[in-house]
Order: sequence, then structure tokens, then C-alpha cells
Amino acid sequence: MSNSQPPDNLSITELEQLLYRKKHAARRERLQRLKEEGRMVEVVGRPAPASQPPPLPRPKAAPTGAMRHYLLELEEEAAPAPERVQVEARQGNGRTILNRLLFLVEVGAVVGLVVVLLNLWGTQRELNQELSQVQQSEAAALTLPTPTAAPLIDLVVLPTGHRYVEGRSPEQVESGDIPAHLLPALQAYQPPPLPTPGPEQARIIEIPTIGVNAPIVAGVYDWEQLKRGVGHHTGSALPGQEGNMVLAAHNDIYGEIFRDLDQLSPGDEFTVSTGARSYTYVVTKIEIVEPTDVAVMESTDYASATLISCYPYRINTQRIVVFADLKTNAPSS
Repeated sequence: MSNSQPPDNLSITELEQLLYRKKHAARRERLQRLKEEGRMVEVVGRPAPASQPPPLPRPKAAPTGAMRHYLLELEEEAAPAPERVQVEARQGNGRTILNRLLFLVEVGAVVGLVVVLLNLWGTQRELNQELSQVQQSEAAALTLPTPTAAPLIDLVVLPTGHRYVEGRSPEQVESGDIPAHLLPALQAYQPPPLPTPGPEQARIIEIPTIGVNAPIVAGVYDWEQLKRGVGHHTGSALPGQEGNMVLAAHNDIYGEIFRDLDQLSPGDEFTVSTGARSYTYVVTKIEIVEPTDVAVMESTDYASATLISCYPYRINTQRIVVFADLKTNAPSS
């Protein structure tokens, strides 16, 4: 490079090279002068200083334009400032804490939703049970009792009613005070067909206390049947079975079978036999009722028997009713 150029025309690199050479030349002149004056000692084995200075390392050309801005951005990204690193670290810690809080909130929301759903399910189940109970109660309240095929006469007057007239044939007419509006039904009544006898049908009744030993026939409202013996009310319980077995007979005509029912007392026993076996009943009480007191023939939920006849003797304005329980079902004393 020529040194004849003016400094204004040199580049920065060339100026640095020029200044470096001048300093090196000045240093050599100072060392030479010290040597001539004997003020410098040469060290054996140490090389003498070079006459020309070593070249300065050639700096890389600085990028210009868009390339310079691109390289600056790469440098900033590659070597972030400490403040930026600290800010990013704090932001990262904050995001971690926030994420954990959000996770806890989500878990709490899910647990709360599950609890709400379980409560709703339990409430709905209770409401369904209550609704079912209410519907069953309403259905039971609205259910009408199944009508039984009982004759109309069963609902208005007890059996064996008749009028006794001395020296004349008995009349099948009530002697008591029967309401006028019931008399047409009583007079027009036709007994139902008699059931076919079976092995469990009542056959004989024995009451040792009053000396009764009589056959049992089907039907208590059939005038002809009661001429033959003690009538068994059609539809009432069979001997020994659960329910009320109703037996009826006359007291002053056709053998006067039940004339002495008023002589029975609680604790007395009587026997009803079928074709297979015999059943013993124990008297529990005796009542005098009106002819229209048909409630005495109602069924029971245990094995029982009811004996019915007109009362008083040859007056027949009332009924005598003997209640009894099957001996095996009788309450212990």
C-alpha cells in the first residue's frame, strides 16, 4: 500500500495499518538509540525484534443494509440480555402457577358437577318413589270392591224366617217388622241353584249339649231344603276352611232342630262332619239380633261357624245367632 496518498483518502483499516507501522518504527528507533547509548542489554537466545511489524489481523467486513439488521436480530436472539432472561423466567414461573391454579379449578368444577349430578339422581329417585306410593294409594282408593254373586235376599234378611200358626201349615213369611220396601224383594226371591255335593261338603252336625244330630243340606233360603235338615249357606266357607261357615235351621217346625240354641254357652263344642273327616268348633258367644242384621253372615279371615235360627220360640220376630271358632284356631284361655 502506498503512503503517498493523503490521509483523507484512506479507509479506516488503512489508517489503522499506517498508525501501527509508525508506532512500530518509533519503538525500533527508541530501542536502537538505547542500544547505542549502552542502556539496553540483549538477552541471549531471545530473537531480535523484527524490522517490520507483523501485520494486523484483517477484520471482517461489517455487513451493511438488510444483512446487517438480520445479523443483529440473530445476535439478539442468540444472546438475550440478562433482563430479558429474568423477565422470561418470571413469566415462565407465572405461567406455571397459573396453569396449576387452572388445573385445580377444573378439578374442583368436575368434582362439584359430579356431586350435583349425584344429588339430582338421589332426589329424582326419591320423587319417583313418592310418586309411585301416591299412585298406588290413589289406585287403591279408586279400586271398587269386586261384587259377589250373593242373592238379594242375603242383603236384606236372615234365613229361616216364617210365621207359626197353631193348627195350620207354617207360612214362609216374616213375623218381624220388615221394612215395606223390602217385602217385594223378599216375596219374589228365588233360591240359587244348589251346588254339586263334594267330598268337603258338610254332611252332619252334632251338638251334644242340646242333643242335636242332624243332616246338613245345601241352601238356607230354600224352603224345601230346610224341611230336610240344617241348611249350609251357599257361598259360605266349607268345614275347616278359612272363612265363616253359615248354618241355619228352624226352631219350631220341621223337626225343631235349632229349638234349644239359647241353651248353649261359650265353651260348648259341636262337630261338623264331611265325607272325609270331622271338624270341632267351640262356641264363643250368643246374640239375639233383628232379622235384617245380615252382618252376622260376613266372612272372616279365620275358620269360624255361625248357627242361625228364629227366636223366640213360635214368635220368630228375631234371630238367635251362635258364633263359634274352629277348635284348633280358638284362642287359648
